[in-house]
Amino acid sequence: MAIFIAYPWIAIVVAVFFAILWAWKRRKSSVFSAFSWGVYAAYESLMLTRVLCSGECNIRVDLLLIYPFLLVVSIAAIVQTVRMYGKRVT
Repeated sequence: MAIFIAYPWIAIVVAVFFAILWAWKRRKSSVFSAFSWGVYAAYESLMLTRVLCSGECNIRVDLLLIYPFLLVVSIAAIVQTVRMYGKRVT
């Protein structure tokens, strides 16, 4: 996950993936995940450009909360989409 620190634009790619999932199946979890990844990308971009950090940001304790949150939200969105995809409308 350290790749998102060096290249925050990759988080936008993940957000677009979940936005496509939302457009495909209209699950609230997908749009919430897309929004969460988009906010994280903006936050990480501001950290990279030192807007939110004065330069002494070697220890990022905030990521101990952010990464698990993004992981849980992403897994929930994927699982709900896959479960919905498996259901047949009769």
